Amino acid sequence: MSKYTFEEKFEAVQRILDGMSIHESARIMGVSFAQVQKWFHLYENHGWEALRNGGASYDGAFKIMVVEYMHSNHLSYVSTAAYFGIKSHSNVAKWERIYYEEGSEGLLRKKSRGRPPKTMEKNKTVSKKKELSEETKEDLIAEVQRLRMENEYLKKLRALVQERIDRENGKEPPSSTN
Repeated sequence: MSKYTFEEKFEAVQRILDGMSIHESARIMGVSFAQVQKWFHLYENHGWEALRNGGASYDGAFKIMVVEYMHSNHLSYVSTAAYFGIKSHSNVAKWERIYYEEGSEGLLRKKSRGRPPKTMEKNKTVSKKKELSEETKEDLIAEVQRLRMENEYLKKLRALVQERIDRENGKEPPSSTN
């Protein structure tokens, strides 16, 4: 659900149509310039109905067309979303990421919406633990030992560098009480 009602969006856009700047309309409403600008562009391109709340569903072919249109016309996410009447520019960004990572096939696949059920999350955690336990303990122990040695080396190096700086600045090195 949207944070702002249709009436609030309507009033913000109507003030702009009446001659007020987008900045001033945003200030009166107490929202960002970008938010009011988005509403204004939605109205300009698609009319008042585009400001109504409610989720839309888009098919893969539409998503591909949006991403390719955005690229060929060198548009931003916000401009592209406004042009196509997409309520959230973050959808366009997500579609572009999928397009680059998986190609157009990624956008054509039906994706499940929302969070997976708890049982699926639990099973995922169990399988991750199982995968981790299959790693060889020797490799992990060797890696930890190597990192500890590296840390010790860096500590000693830092101490030597500090000692040299102190010597060059005429300071006495701290005496060791071993």
